[in-house]
Amino acid sequence: MSDFIRNLKFPLLFILIIVLTFNTCKEKEKESFSSLNSIEKIKKKGKLVAVMDYNSTNYFIYRGEPMGYQYELLKLLAEDLGVKLEVKVENDIDKNFEMLKRGDCDIIGINLTVTKERSKTIDFTYPHSQTHQVLVQRKPENWNKLSKDELEANLLRNQLNLAGKVVYVQKGTSYEQRMRNLSDEIGDSIKLIEKSDKEVEELIELVARGEIDYTVADENIALVNQIYYPILDVKTAVSFPQNLAWGLKKGDSLLKSEIDTWLKEFKKSTKYALIYAKYFKNPRSIKIVESDYYASNFGKVSVYDEHIKKYSKNIDWDWRLLASLIYQESRFKANVKSWAGAYGLMQLMPTTAKTFGVNKSSSPEKHIKAGVDFIQWLNIRFEKRGMTDEEEKIKFVLASYNVGLGHVLDARRLAEKDGKNPNIWENNVDEYILKKSNPLYYKDPVVKYGYCRGSETYNYVIEIIERYEHYKNAIPET
Repeated sequence: MSDFIRNLKFPLLFILIIVLTFNTCKEKEKESFSSLNSIEKIKKKGKLVAVMDYNSTNYFIYRGEPMGYQYELLKLLAEDLGVKLEVKVENDIDKNFEMLKRGDCDIIGINLTVTKERSKTIDFTYPHSQTHQVLVQRKPENWNKLSKDELEANLLRNQLNLAGKVVYVQKGTSYEQRMRNLSDEIGDSIKLIEKSDKEVEELIELVARGEIDYTVADENIALVNQIYYPILDVKTAVSFPQNLAWGLKKGDSLLKSEIDTWLKEFKKSTKYALIYAKYFKNPRSIKIVESDYYASNFGKVSVYDEHIKKYSKNIDWDWRLLASLIYQESRFKANVKSWAGAYGLMQLMPTTAKTFGVNKSSSPEKHIKAGVDFIQWLNIRFEKRGMTDEEEKIKFVLASYNVGLGHVLDARRLAEKDGKNPNIWENNVDEYILKKSNPLYYKDPVVKYGYCRGSETYNYVIEIIERYEHYKNAIPET
């Protein structure tokens, strides 16, 4: 055997041992995770994953901020569990059930009507609300000039009169099953058209526009939409009161027990009553849906979207990420000034603003360009330090935008000194940004810029990235 081959065997053997050890550790880690119960898994992941439908009440983006009845409830539930809420959007109910079965989500966070048939495949939580189903129909064009009796004469009030009528429903919903049952109850056929590509609010809009005559919805959803479309009538009940709940994987008794306990207590609170009233009893909600900045209508988050799209190309960022940063900085308010002296949409400090060619009287567009130029300057600094992973670099740039490049470089040096990866933000450098408020760390010899209040920066990065994920759920990329 030649010396070359003999010498080569030992490095190869060493590499093989490392690979086998790594794979063994990974397998043990998987086995360890799979042995955890559902609540332990959620806490281990640090997040509750909910699939939700995107509409005007459950989950939507308004003026750059995620909102919605289901969203607010589930966010509070996640906080109670000590984790973050991750939202996945899917308006097809059949796909919601598939995602739950596959383990792609922990909970179906929509208005699921509790039925015996569904209970065969999923478990329901304690009801988060109650409602009954109503027929959504259109009033005659001159409805506001008719007397009450004349108006009633033009509307369907007796369910028996649904015989032979064409009713559109979202496929896979309890509305579909209810109409089938009602058809049997009245002893005549209701012509049911199931739509898998339309969710309930889209069908309601089609009724309002005169494209279809009838659909069915939960009363609370129907009443909200009647505010947007006064031509709708939603007074004809087609079901008894029904419970609405969230869906869990069948047999997930521990998670069900935890959520049920929380819901039973929370529903007694004033906070729950306020959230319910906010989305289902507030006539001012029409202003949200009619606004240009209700993302479901126009895909906008601000009046500055075109400028944001234009200049985000200079740094090769998704414009929705830049929009999330601007919302974090100024809430899209061009004239805001911070206690520290930062001003404008991008909240640049006076020295930085001057460096990049703007002042307080500069236009919002120029402020956006200056902020992007500053981001590009930060990008180059990290690239020069060998950072190539774009997703990681974004987190470092965001942190530096907030607290300054020097403090982030300090945190990198501290991380590296402690054997952590200086090029990874989460669970590595972010830990040392937090520690830079501790004298033990900010007085370390590798630190050049001293104390900083790292908790603000730590949360700043998290909040921008989380909001960006919401924007991706709701707003087109282009």
